[in-house]
Amino acid sequence: MKKMTNKRQSVNCESCVFYDYDELYDVYTCRQNLDQDEAEHFSAGRNSACPYYRYYDEYKSVQKQN
Repeated sequence: MKKMTNKRQSVNCESCVFYDYDELYDVYTCRQNLDQDEAEHFSAGRNSACPYYRYYDEYKSVQKQN
């Protein structure tokens, strides 16, 4: 497991564990609860580094099963 450092890199939401499909609204959304300021910064493109980002590796769970 990687340690979080002060230097955050820009991330792609599509590879995040919190990025999920919402069937009710037919869109992909972030399941992490962002406050209003954080949501505004991300939607405006002023902040490219998410402090909640965790890489989703679908093969990791398969490896544990073997």
